[in-house]
Amino acid sequence: MATAAASSASEPEVEPQAGPEAEGEEDEAKPAGVQRKVLSRPVAAEAAEAKGPGWDLQREGASESDGDEEDAMASSAESSAGEDEWEYDEEEEKNQLEIERLEEQLSINGYDYNCHVELIRLLRLEGELSRVRAARQKMSELFPLTEELWLEWLHDEISMAMDGLDREHVYELFERAVKDYICPNIWLEYGQYSVGGIGQKGGLEKVRSVFERALSSVGLHMTKGLAIWEAYREFESAIVEAARLEKVHSLFRRQLAIPLYEMEATFAEYEEWSEEPMPESVLQSYQKALGQLEKYKPYEEALLQAEAPRLAEYQAYIDFEMKIGDPARIQLIFERALVENCLVPDLWIRYSQYLDRQLKVKDLVLSVHSRAVRNCPWTVALWSRYLLAMERHGLDHQTISATFENALSAGFIQATDYVEIWQVYLDYLRRRVDFRQDSSKELEELRSMFTRALEYLQQEVEERFSESGDPSCLIMQSWARVEARLCNNMQKARELWDSIMTRGNAKYANMWLEYYNLERAHGDTQHCRKALHRAVQCTSDYPEHVCEVLLTMERTEGTLEDWDLAIQKTETRLARVNEQRMKAAEKEAALVQQEEEKAEQRKKVRAEKKALKKKKKTRGADKRRADEDEENEWGEEEEEQPSKRRRMENSLASGAASAMKEETELSGKCLTIDVGPPSKQKEKAASLKRDMPKVAHDSSKDSVTVFVSNLPYSIEEPEVKLRPLFEVCGEVVQIRPIFSNRGDFRGYCYVEFGEEKSAQQALELDRKIVEGRPMFVSPCVDKSKNPDFKVFRYSTTLEKHKLFISGLPFSCTKEELEDICKAHGTVKDLRLVTNRAGKPKGLAYVEYENESQASQAVMKMDGMTIRENVIKVAISNPPQRKVPEKPEVRTAPGAPMVPRQMYGARGKGRTQLSLLPRALQRQGAAPQAENGPAPGPAVAPSVATEAPKMSNADFAKLLLRK
Repeated sequence: MATAAASSASEPEVEPQAGPEAEGEEDEAKPAGVQRKVLSRPVAAEAAEAKGPGWDLQREGASESDGDEEDAMASSAESSAGEDEWEYDEEEEKNQLEIERLEEQLSINGYDYNCHVELIRLLRLEGELSRVRAARQKMSELFPLTEELWLEWLHDEISMAMDGLDREHVYELFERAVKDYICPNIWLEYGQYSVGGIGQKGGLEKVRSVFERALSSVGLHMTKGLAIWEAYREFESAIVEAARLEKVHSLFRRQLAIPLYEMEATFAEYEEWSEEPMPESVLQSYQKALGQLEKYKPYEEALLQAEAPRLAEYQAYIDFEMKIGDPARIQLIFERALVENCLVPDLWIRYSQYLDRQLKVKDLVLSVHSRAVRNCPWTVALWSRYLLAMERHGLDHQTISATFENALSAGFIQATDYVEIWQVYLDYLRRRVDFRQDSSKELEELRSMFTRALEYLQQEVEERFSESGDPSCLIMQSWARVEARLCNNMQKARELWDSIMTRGNAKYANMWLEYYNLERAHGDTQHCRKALHRAVQCTSDYPEHVCEVLLTMERTEGTLEDWDLAIQKTETRLARVNEQRMKAAEKEAALVQQEEEKAEQRKKVRAEKKALKKKKKTRGADKRRADEDEENEWGEEEEEQPSKRRRMENSLASGAASAMKEETELSGKCLTIDVGPPSKQKEKAASLKRDMPKVAHDSSKDSVTVFVSNLPYSIEEPEVKLRPLFEVCGEVVQIRPIFSNRGDFRGYCYVEFGEEKSAQQALELDRKIVEGRPMFVSPCVDKSKNPDFKVFRYSTTLEKHKLFISGLPFSCTKEELEDICKAHGTVKDLRLVTNRAGKPKGLAYVEYENESQASQAVMKMDGMTIRENVIKVAISNPPQRKVPEKPEVRTAPGAPMVPRQMYGARGKGRTQLSLLPRALQRQGAAPQAENGPAPGPAVAPSVATEAPKMSNADFAKLLLRK
């Protein structure tokens, strides 16, 4: 039974070896183009030879009575065959050109994963057996292969295995496959294939060994481990020998002691198969396993319900297993998580850290570290841990050095990553040196590696990243400490520190103090004094600190002359520094004042433009025909300036209305003047505003409410427009749009749902376009209780798997950019940056599946031309968002401290109109000749309320005076 299962499992991938009749039927069912894609050229040739010259006649069912039809069919077949051959040659040539291109690309960058996969596919399609083997071998040396790639390779090799040597080759492939990932399907295939070799010497022991290893590897897998157990039991049941019953009993009992899905069915099968009563120990183990199964079920069901890669669900499962502490189950859940999340460096780091600290099994630890760097070669932390683990478990120096060289060629994303890997390797070399000897092979190698590291960072890293990656010269500092402390070679250490200072570090106080401490510990006082004197002259960030250290040293150890010289130098230096700081402060204050003046000037210009626009609008709306009769000055002025009439008191307005009525009656003209209430349209708008219910926001419902903003102001009925958009998320209880005092929609509203999950789902509608503008949807938070709450969806830190693209043409669409980016890897997300109106800004963020693809895309897309625009591409590293500072009191230099003007809770109003006539606000107003108050002393604005009372006519003449 197991042998049959093994053969059936390998059948789908084996190319069929059918006879002539079967091949003829297949040709009738499939067009020629499809057949060319299935059969490679050598296979097609062999099939043609097997068919023979009479194959066409046999396929068509020809007889002696229809010779004419045979000739016609034969000629047609020859013509069709000629076309197929020509089309096939053209397609083969195309594939060969693509194969050559892929091989050339891999010669440049051997870590292009997708290129490896495509090359293997084309070689397999062309039937290049030896080349496809070499391509698979090369890829497996650089990357761990997925379950699908391994099964495809294994099925191809199984179909071609003829003798015992070929079977051993397949066994070796299986051994390599099960080391990349823990895959139950590969173990099952391995066990079933080993059953086919049971007739060979030691075949039975081989099968049992494979199945036992499979059980120890994936037997605890709650959802897929059952297939391994069943295959092993079927194999043992098929063996005819006396001891098989006990072996099957043992397998049943071992399986029932492990929490697996469908345990009840296995227990029932065991009861039916066994002729003996169930032992009590087996029942106890079974009940215990059932109890454990109930604890694991929530995590397994969460994995079954979620979609790949299910990282969060696996993280929760790992936390649960870590609390229980079973090493076998912890290892299994890590392996299961890595099958779907093999490109997540943090998961590999956590797994290797657990093995380093808990299990400490050499083969297991090194195997996981090796797989980690093969999956995520761009992550320097994994390489660093790998080197430390190899040193910890005592691997030879040649192996560790080879691993380090592989790390250098892995292609890190940042320049600082190369500094880190060099430091780890140099630390390892230092620990190999016996410094009790004056000279040794290990010490010479350490010094040569320090020299090579500096050259590598200067040549390779700076050329690639346009930066050194080591601005503080950490490698050189480490070398100087080794020479000073361990080799007692202060001369070499001083030379290194001189080189450090000449690379732009002389202005930093901490660098000088580090050198001073090294001289203090391993040098002499004279060199310490010399270093501090140079530090006083060169330091620009914290000169006070350096001066204090110099004075402290001279106070403790120096002579009077040394003290006087130190005082003189520090005072001179500090005076110069203070002078420079004052000049810088004055310059900054002048710039601030200049900016404030420019802002004030812009504010005045805007105010003047606004007033002019308002004046023109008022004149156009309230223009009236001029009156022919100029005798009544009051009426004339009333028509010329109708806008002023509305701002008078009620008594003045009534007097003006009566005067106009008399004038129109005398002239015999019918003139309608609106001096009272507003027009009917404004009345209607005002009534609507008054009738509109004002609902106060209930902060207790913030969890079921979202805040919607950036909506178009032109929406007439916001509630009707928005309700269909949000009802897809759940029941909408209420939509509360916000209106201005004039009844205009202000562009934002509150949407209250019946359930909290509906509000969370509504947040996904953020940036949805509503009438040409992106709608902003954010959580509803009371900022009076949470003043630090900020809604910002995107990261502001370095994201190695995401690209920032600038310089895009505004006409570039998301689909067009996505097609360009897909050529360099799997694009998970793409976002075009827009302004509040939804218009593009020429910027975009592109998220790739992993850091390796992002780094490859940077190198290939940076400087690319899109519609005559040269784009810039870099790893996404947004600047930190600035926190708004509290307003401070700013004064010009030398001016008295005057606090800023304080406004009310609603801020400064749009208009600052005074109800007092301008003539009374002037401190030096001239005496009125007529219609005004009697001449008197100047009245200040603060006492303007004490002016003599005036009649309505006096006010009218005063306001209309030219």
